[in-house]
Amino acid sequence: IFFTRFARSGVSDPKCDSSISVQGLKPTQSVINSLFSGALAGAVAKTAVAPLDRTKIIFQVSSARFSAKEAYRLIYRTYLKDGFLSLWRGNSATMVRVIPYAAIQFCAHEQYKQLLGGYYGFQGRALPPLPRLLAGSMAGTTAAMLTYPLDMVRARMAVTPKEMYSNILHVFVRISREEGLKTLYRGFTPTILGVVPYAGLSFFTYETLKKLHAERSGRPQPYSYERLAFGACAGLIGQSASYPLDVVRRRMQTAGVTGHTYGTILGTMREIVSEEGVVRGLYKGLSMNWVKGPIAVGISFTTFDLTQILLKKLHQMGYTAR
Repeated sequence: IFFTRFARSGVSDPKCDSSISVQGLKPTQSVINSLFSGALAGAVAKTAVAPLDRTKIIFQVSSARFSAKEAYRLIYRTYLKDGFLSLWRGNSATMVRVIPYAAIQFCAHEQYKQLLGGYYGFQGRALPPLPRLLAGSMAGTTAAMLTYPLDMVRARMAVTPKEMYSNILHVFVRISREEGLKTLYRGFTPTILGVVPYAGLSFFTYETLKKLHAERSGRPQPYSYERLAFGACAGLIGQSASYPLDVVRRRMQTAGVTGHTYGTILGTMREIVSEEGVVRGLYKGLSMNWVKGPIAVGISFTTFDLTQILLKKLHQMGYTAR
């Protein structure tokens, strides 16, 4: 109820930018708010879908055929063998990566929107389609470049038994000693190539749906359930477009513990296709992503927006530092 009341506030002109207004906030305060909101959004979303995410990664890096039935069996066997909390194994590494990644991505997106809005003459209004797509792609690329080694560590922890790596630091130490520091950036290229369409389409779809909603409903801010639906659509489109590259990067990231020697993007794709086929190889686990992805992205976008609204209201009420 508290968030819903705040979610109804905002600019009154539906032609204005339907994202959260930061007018009245100092630039530094605006950046801090975006960083905090993004960090919280990423943490909440990833924790909610962590068991599904771990299961998807295990199938992505193996040659086993994926199906909903097999995914359920894997989750159930993991629960019986290692306990309920084992379904969140690797989530601590995920948080170490996701919190800075989401904070940087959402904050960078807000900054890129302002920069592109000023450049194209749309300051304070919704960006045209191309700059809107560009802002999302640039935000995702910025975050991925700054946090990639943490993604590598998270993938390793997700697919290995707990006896192999005791904690996040142990992963860094063992990879550095046994495989070399360059291994921490294995799979970096397909990650960036995948992030560009994923982040671009995700932010573009979400911002576009909010803009269309504001124009047609006359309400400047959508309700929480509408934000979840818009975010779900954004996640579905973004992840479907970039999924093969996600499989490739996971294979390259975990090559050191799965016995494969993936070297290049094309070489990895050829090997996957020759052994498993196009659909069953490059799109393995996509159906699970169609469940996990929309939920995670919907929660992420909604949490970010509502936290931004709350922080803005608290600032106006004098509860934040001036």
